[in-house]
Amino acid sequence: MKKRFSEEQIVKILQEHKEGKTISEVCRNYGIAENTFYIWQRKYGNMQLDDVRRMKSLEDENRKLKRLVAELSLENMVQKDVIKNFSSPEL
Repeated sequence: MKKRFSEEQIVKILQEHKEGKTISEVCRNYGIAENTFYIWQRKYGNMQLDDVRRMKSLEDENRKLKRLVAELSLENMVQKDVIKNFSSPEL
């Protein structure tokens, strides 16, 4: 699913409200529902652009680490299987 607004854009939209525009004005300007605005406010409310960029980089790093752990776990299971098959006594 393609997002219509990036995290940086969302933070800028929320900043407009903090600078004095009403929620309905901001929503009308960007074509979003007020519910969407409140969801964004809950998620990104106290963030600055640097915080959002850092969050994105941490999420990317976390994704890479999860993939690495999954690959290593699979490799470990295969190695244990091979060792088990070679070490079992033949009847």
